[in-house]
Amino acid sequence: MTSRRPTVSRSGPASLRARGPARVLLVAPTNSYRTYAYIEAARRLGVDLVLASEGRHALVGAEVAGVQVDLHDPQAVDRLVAQARQRPFAGVVATDDASVVLTSRVAQALGLPHNPPSAARLSRRKDLARAHLQASGLPVPVHWRIDLGAPLEPQLQALMYPCVIKPVALAGSRGVIRADDPRQAAGVCGRIRRILDREKPGDPEERRYLLAERFIPGPEVALEGLLKDGELQLLALFDKPDPLNGPFFEETYYISPSRLAPALQAHIRRRVAEACRAYGLREGPVHAEVRVWQDEAWIMEVASRTIGGECARLLRSGTGFGLEELVMARAMGEPLSLSAPEQAAGVLMIPIPKAGILRRVEGVLAARRVPGVEDLEISLREGYELVPLPEGSRYLGFIFARGADPEAVERALRAAHRELKVVVAPLWSLAPA
Repeated sequence: MTSRRPTVSRSGPASLRARGPARVLLVAPTNSYRTYAYIEAARRLGVDLVLASEGRHALVGAEVAGVQVDLHDPQAVDRLVAQARQRPFAGVVATDDASVVLTSRVAQALGLPHNPPSAARLSRRKDLARAHLQASGLPVPVHWRIDLGAPLEPQLQALMYPCVIKPVALAGSRGVIRADDPRQAAGVCGRIRRILDREKPGDPEERRYLLAERFIPGPEVALEGLLKDGELQLLALFDKPDPLNGPFFEETYYISPSRLAPALQAHIRRRVAEACRAYGLREGPVHAEVRVWQDEAWIMEVASRTIGGECARLLRSGTGFGLEELVMARAMGEPLSLSAPEQAAGVLMIPIPKAGILRRVEGVLAARRVPGVEDLEISLREGYELVPLPEGSRYLGFIFARGADPEAVERALRAAHRELKVVVAPLWSLAPA
């Protein structure tokens, strides 16, 4: 099965504009980097957007209406439902893992397309998700939950090695670290504890527990899809050509369509659909990570959100609709259609080479001139403090390419990356004498 690229049928957003601007609630954490993409999607669809976030001040322009709300406040649902009484919402959308549970509760209260809150919670809690999928008979790694509030040594002695230890609710490979023995595992737990101390998750369980799972070798792929009435609609299947063996798991290259055998692609799609049904997910975006080993598709993650960063641009169709438009249209119950891909496409999430202060990125013009490169975006500016994974949460930027086949796309991305030279200055700090 090959990946297909999405389009919204003309009868969808056009009909919205014919009836007047619809109103959509977007629920976003304060530091979400996906917010702007959804604001642009609303503008392209002619939708009035209301942004619900924790920040006192909007991170975007004043043209977007906003409401301040604590994502973990039990009264948050009532506050947002009250907004709908002033003028109804046509849909409710979450930007990130941290907002999917609240979004599902608000949409449920308003009778709009939604996932059950219990399913949304499973999709963002890695420890609960692993246990649930295992009980449902789906292929997941052997796993354990580590309690940071209990003595670590007996817990780490009981693990199987090599293993991967990770926070139960952070995204983007943050805090995901491989350990090959109990000594390494103890150091990993301490490192993740420090990350969580800085991150300060709102749920106490997300600071107390870690997930440890047996390392699964083999290539990894990412699936992007949309659920409609419980049926999974495939948008793209991305190959990750660089091996992800640790100790950290920084994702770099995403290439579509996948070069896996069609039968294996179909099996991956079935496994992800089975995981969605096991969770109880029924509506909206799905981002899944799958490892292929011993002819099986091992579920690493199934999240009820879109792909992160600027990668959603790979799904932009020839008609001008992108992933955020598709998600917003689905949240409003609008019809969707799919068209065949025009070309192979790919993105390189430019990794941060080392910690320090960014001085400049050289070779950008040469990289942009590489045949097949469609765009290159440096997201961080001079003077920004660079923090690599597993502590960091940002990429240096993105390179996009298109070509006749996946091999041509990968060659273009790698050639463009070779042209870049990242100049980093040391980070100095003052210490008491």
